[in-house]
Amino acid sequence: MGCDVRAARHFIQANARLLDQRLASVVLDGGEPEGIVSALKAYQNADGGFGHGLEPDKRAPASQPLDVEIAFEYLATAGVQATALTTPACDWLDSIAAASGAVPVLLPSVAGFPRAAHWEPTRYEPSLNPTAAIVAHAHALGVNHPWVGRATAWCFGQITQGRVPSSAVTLLTVAKLVSAQREQPEAAAAARLAAAAIPTAEWMMLDAEATDYGVTPLDFAPTPSSVARDWFSDDVMAAHLDRLERDQQPDGGWPLLWTPPSQAATCEWRAIRTLAALRTLVAYGRTSVRSTLPSPGNPDAKPDPAVR
Repeated sequence: MGCDVRAARHFIQANARLLDQRLASVVLDGGEPEGIVSALKAYQNADGGFGHGLEPDKRAPASQPLDVEIAFEYLATAGVQATALTTPACDWLDSIAAASGAVPVLLPSVAGFPRAAHWEPTRYEPSLNPTAAIVAHAHALGVNHPWVGRATAWCFGQITQGRVPSSAVTLLTVAKLVSAQREQPEAAAAARLAAAAIPTAEWMMLDAEATDYGVTPLDFAPTPSSVARDWFSDDVMAAHLDRLERDQQPDGGWPLLWTPPSQAATCEWRAIRTLAALRTLVAYGRTSVRSTLPSPGNPDAKPDPAVR
């Protein structure tokens, strides 16, 4: 068992957009995070929000709350604050949010542009998804903005007052908020309620052998130190780690369980998922990401055959 790290890294180099190649450099090789900021600037609009298919399943250029979530996640993962990006984004969120601070996942401006079937136009309402995830990343980045405080209070209020999501996709955003705010008194109660909802949640893939799309325990707990790690048994986690290793494809990348809107989006998503798989397998001690590709200064260097 085990994954082929060299093949995975090659897949990322061959298929990932520049933004994800920059992130791979940061999280796998200790590269400088400034490249993440530069790459994200291309996705930011004049109104302060992010768009242009930053989340690859919809290709609308207009700013979307979902794309702000993704932008903040990249910055938090790279460990770079970039207030020149986050402050205008929060100003934009404030301008389109409900009085509570909640925002919808998408806006009607996605209509008319290529998108995956699950993003077909609908009546997008302000909700925990993506509000909880955005404020979670904002807290991780140390963002100080009135919208963040207002939206955070609304998110915790929704959970602690009994409006626990029935969808695992939305529960995942709650887990992110709990993780980012674990020292706050509301976090413990929210964590208990979210954990209790996991077994019956729609789209929750507890069975490691399931073949349909779903959110897995590894999405909730990508590292052993994740707040949600204790929500799942050791056996369940081990089974999903085994499955993650097995899912690597002959081309070095990981597959998708949904259909993106284009071949370009498919390549982008597979590279994103491949980097996420590597990070998770490393975090749980299943593999190592020591350099496995020839260095620029020595193109004829042979990769270490012991690295798997």
